[in-house]
Amino acid sequence: MTDFVLELTPAGVDEAPFTRICAVTALESDGDRARYRGVIDPIWTVGRKPHGGTMIAGSAAAATQHLRSVHPNLAEMFPVSASTDFLGSPDPGEVEYEVRIRKTGRQICVVDSALVQSGRTMVHSVLTFAHLDDGEPAFRRDDIADMPVEPPADAIVYEPDSPMGKLVHVCYGASMAIDPTWARFIVGETGGARVRMWIRPREADGAAPDVAAYFAMMAGDICPPTPLNMGHRGWAPTVQLTTYLRRRPAPGWLRVIGSTQEVGARLFDEDQLVVDSTGAVVVQTRQLAMVPRSS
Repeated sequence: MTDFVLELTPAGVDEAPFTRICAVTALESDGDRARYRGVIDPIWTVGRKPHGGTMIAGSAAAATQHLRSVHPNLAEMFPVSASTDFLGSPDPGEVEYEVRIRKTGRQICVVDSALVQSGRTMVHSVLTFAHLDDGEPAFRRDDIADMPVEPPADAIVYEPDSPMGKLVHVCYGASMAIDPTWARFIVGETGGARVRMWIRPREADGAAPDVAAYFAMMAGDICPPTPLNMGHRGWAPTVQLTTYLRRRPAPGWLRVIGSTQEVGARLFDEDQLVVDSTGAVVVQTRQLAMVPRSS
């Protein structure tokens, strides 16, 4: 990949950069259908293109705003699931979200949200709304959060001028660190098909309950592709990504664990588990992606 010089806007480095992803503006509304304007600042990119989880978060924010505006009695519901197909690769900047409410009910609602740029649908998500968990779980695996709550001293921080920071510009808008004992590709070695890392929103983004929840959804797509640990290099295009939001995150660092069931000749799967500072499961994702082709 050639060097990419990130051009930041003043808004892209403010105290609540992820809030801008979620602050969509209504353009028109006609019953169950509506269009919203959004902005994806350059900091929410990997390489030259917007980060996939960030686009899902923006799509979820638009869907939530429209459902609440049309059905205020359902305002306590929130997207618990997003099934997303990536149909194109937009550029950072202005986008539109075309939203359509498909179903409403006391327990479940379904809303379509399409991210559109230059008249073309780039990302399509089907979002299921329900009431988030807010109590103690009846069961939780003992080893589910078997990693430090915060990045330890040997964690590799994504600094803007570091090798990872030059590629994953999300580190301009959030604090990020990766565990080098799992991510062996960081030091030019190979290892198992697994990675784990930490990510935390800016204080103002984490203080807003809805924004913190959208940020957690984004974090479910933040790990590097696990085949990197096996010596594969290059872009790993996502075929399909499903995101489950279980509850709102507690303040503090989010721990993200990425694992793979199988890396095939063409395709691989990747599960990412997001755990908050209390050890609660916040987000689960699963994606099918294409194996990177070593260059």
